[in-house]
Amino acid sequence: MSTTQTLNNLIENGNRYANSLTEYSRRKTITVNVGDVPMGSDYPIRVQSMTTIDTLDTIGSVEQTIRMVESGCEYVRITAPSVKEAQNLDNIRKELRVRGYSVPLVADIHFTPNAAELAARLVEKVRINPGNYADKKRFETIDYTEIGYQVELDRIRDKFLPLVNICKEYGTAMRIGTNHGSLSDRILSRYGDTPLGMVESALEFLRICEDENYFNIVLSMKASNTQVMVEAYRLLCKKLNEEGLKAYPLHLGVTEAGEGEDGRIKSAVGIGTLLEDGLGDTVRVSLTEDPEFEAPVAKALIDRYSNRKEKSTIISAFTPTQHSALSTQNSFDSPINPFQYFRRNTHEVANFGGHNVPRVIADYSKIEVSEHEDLKSIGHFYLPLPDKWTMNDLGADYIYTAKNPAKYMLPMGLKEILDASLWAEQNDKLNKFPLFGIEAYQENTEKHTTLNFLSISLIDLTEELIRQIKADKTLVLAVETSNEHAMPALRRLFFELINQEISTPAVLVRKYDNLPESDFQLFSATDCGGLLIDGFGDGILLQLPDLSAKAELITKAKSYNSTAFGILQAARTRMSKTEYISCPSCGRTLFDLQETTAMIRKRTEHLKGVKIGIMGCIVNGPGEMADADYGYVGVGKDKIALYRGQNVVKKSVHADNAVNELIEIIKEDGVWFEAVNALEL
Repeated sequence: MSTTQTLNNLIENGNRYANSLTEYSRRKTITVNVGDVPMGSDYPIRVQSMTTIDTLDTIGSVEQTIRMVESGCEYVRITAPSVKEAQNLDNIRKELRVRGYSVPLVADIHFTPNAAELAARLVEKVRINPGNYADKKRFETIDYTEIGYQVELDRIRDKFLPLVNICKEYGTAMRIGTNHGSLSDRILSRYGDTPLGMVESALEFLRICEDENYFNIVLSMKASNTQVMVEAYRLLCKKLNEEGLKAYPLHLGVTEAGEGEDGRIKSAVGIGTLLEDGLGDTVRVSLTEDPEFEAPVAKALIDRYSNRKEKSTIISAFTPTQHSALSTQNSFDSPINPFQYFRRNTHEVANFGGHNVPRVIADYSKIEVSEHEDLKSIGHFYLPLPDKWTMNDLGADYIYTAKNPAKYMLPMGLKEILDASLWAEQNDKLNKFPLFGIEAYQENTEKHTTLNFLSISLIDLTEELIRQIKADKTLVLAVETSNEHAMPALRRLFFELINQEISTPAVLVRKYDNLPESDFQLFSATDCGGLLIDGFGDGILLQLPDLSAKAELITKAKSYNSTAFGILQAARTRMSKTEYISCPSCGRTLFDLQETTAMIRKRTEHLKGVKIGIMGCIVNGPGEMADADYGYVGVGKDKIALYRGQNVVKKSVHADNAVNELIEIIKEDGVWFEAVNALEL
């Protein structure tokens, strides 16, 4: 049976993977005991991270672990690439206990079953990657017969059983952690480079564990591509239920998320989308930063759900009211395929919907646009000497000025949206566009000839309004909600648009009051990114908080504009800048990842849409950067391998010249162009 047929059968048999898609309901799991910090749905969602110190450096590892614990880590993972590192885990653990720290330790294993078997006797948990635990990757395609494939499964069983038995004997927990970039040749040959392949990679090992009555297991489906990651976790939950396997806890993470704002936004899009669905029992945010900076980000994502069920009100929206046209449906029904990305089918209105990328609308409703400098924060620059405008890759497409129209003609690349009442008073109604409320839209006969916006929420959908929306081919919806559980509330609205066969484009509108900058990035990335992952959203408008000082609002506008573009990029719906798939470092890393990533970023950040993988060692090499166009991988002291896709181009380049050599490869492909600073023109 082909991968497509298998996936189609899954859809035909239903697409339920969570308790509910429209109210917060955490997935019920078994409890997994990890030292004295149990994991599962009966306990809080746990925080973990991974050390970056050489595992053989006992004191360094201990002191970094303590910093991680004090920053909020409840589990600490440490790499054990060989037996000698696995053995030293015992010294690290003992020193931590002497210092009064009982944090459970997790041994991270790749390629070396003997190291795993030793570590399982010494620490509370081992993590294995089924893609390389019993397989050697040669990037070969193999045509298996059913008998031949079963022979391979028997071989894996023989290799894996000793570790299972040791874990049972010592009470050690195990994470079976699939990584998208390191699927075995066997899995790739049978299932392809797909979420289904990721799931089957883990299930092959899990079935062995269940046959041996070993259940102290956590599962993960990590990828750098957020769409792939979310689809794989969802498919995993469905498959566990269908096969009658236990509901194992899930470890959530986006691999190689990167650094700074981009890393946080990308992590929130992937992890937050699953948390919204009630999935996830432990979280690791993988940033190319010191590990103690990861835990606070993970905790901020998790804490949002501590009282979510009590705060959300989406359930009331399911029962049609006297005046509404809402269809009835079970809270877990979905009119979309949640295991494969498809963008909602929409017709084109101006440059919204259809095949257009999602548009970014900057909120200037509280900012008077009176000077050219006012637009710098959203990527539009006025150059006095040539007397012209230019824009960078983060130039907003539209500006919403509400009741405060711009005082001068805007650049050609930027269009203005006004509240309908103000738009009606403008002399130039052609180059400005109105935003209507429901009442004004239904009563007002004067509308723009090509583009009008309508602000709606789920409860506004009456039979009459639905008829009007369907008939108006100039309309773009601005969808919003006041529900605390915003992403599923808006998702329910999109479900309704599909059920009612409405193909009108829709802009996601979100507002957050009095949030710290870091929380704003995480929450907006979760709410909007989750919808984009589901194929919903033809634009994004992040509304400014209620501030009075213009300078402060301008600063916020810059941040919000950057965040909006970052969310679209993280959800893989609009590529506007270079993407860095950089690992978070660990004890295997062969160079300073933070310094190297910053250096590569400085030289290449103008290459819009190019994806560059930066990996500290061969374990996180061609596999983990599977989604990258180019790769920079540590292979020895001061030695770098350079990749085009998954193919090595230069095997042993000295680190001093590796960035230059990387750029030469990009130039050979005709992708390179020189950076231009708009402010220097």
